[in-house]
Amino acid sequence: MKKDLLKLLDLTGEDIHEILDTADQMKFSQKHGIAHDHLKGKTLAMIFEKNSTRTRVSFEVGMYQLGGHALFLSGKESQIGRGEPVEDTARVLARYCDGIMIRTFAQAEVEELAQKASIPVINGLTDFAHPCQVLADLMTIREQMTRLEGLKLAFIGDGNNMANSLIVGGLKCGMDVSAACPEGYDPDPVVLDFAKTVTDCKFELVRTPAEAARDADVIITDVWASMGQEEERAVRAKAFAGYCVDEELMKLTHPGCMVQHCLPAHKGEEISAGVFEAHADEIFEEAENRLHAQKAVLYLLMKD
Repeated sequence: MKKDLLKLLDLTGEDIHEILDTADQMKFSQKHGIAHDHLKGKTLAMIFEKNSTRTRVSFEVGMYQLGGHALFLSGKESQIGRGEPVEDTARVLARYCDGIMIRTFAQAEVEELAQKASIPVINGLTDFAHPCQVLADLMTIREQMTRLEGLKLAFIGDGNNMANSLIVGGLKCGMDVSAACPEGYDPDPVVLDFAKTVTDCKFELVRTPAEAARDADVIITDVWASMGQEEERAVRAKAFAGYCVDEELMKLTHPGCMVQHCLPAHKGEEISAGVFEAHADEIFEEAENRLHAQKAVLYLLMKD
């Protein structure tokens, strides 16, 4: 792996499978009470400029289980939230800690932090990418389906950070990917340009959920209005009308099709309550796998 985890575009398919294989080992060790304090004495600084439940808890618990320690730094309470240059924050934290995880808005901030820091930097979420979540998604799919290559992944919803990372991660692992997004809500052009370079599996951007869901092995969706987009909620509700993973849509998929959702879910909007509950075990296994996938990333980046 590279020094940092900033976006899945930076990784090879082999890198992703190394993370997933390591995550499987971490999960086995945790479930069977096998000591795996590989990061004993290490400290992770966690910078949060966006609120979180799963990201904070999974990284903090993960560092504890690996024998290390995690520090929570709120963007509002730290100097980075009061105008200190990112490059200065990076150079200070690199003298105290062994790694940095940041959850923020701009991808450029994460990239700059990594450029200036001499220690590993992990993207906990930006408006462009959500690599840790998608690693957990891929881990969950591989657990249930036993493979990734040759499966069809369908994403229904906003062409946001989740769509960007799912497209890249799915294609790099040999999956066919179909994304259904309304006009004006497409994935990032950088991601669409990458998809054009892939020749060993298929990508398509379509306008109706039915087109994307047909013969899918995995359906993934996300909220219509992400964090920071609350003021657009009414406009987005109109644009995304019909972009719901419901019982009728599931009839178009392959038998045994999985459903994934990064949570929190707005039942009755992007997913029906019935489909959510029918696939709740898969969805909450996906949430648990944030812990194991991130422990794998922490270990691979921060080990001696």
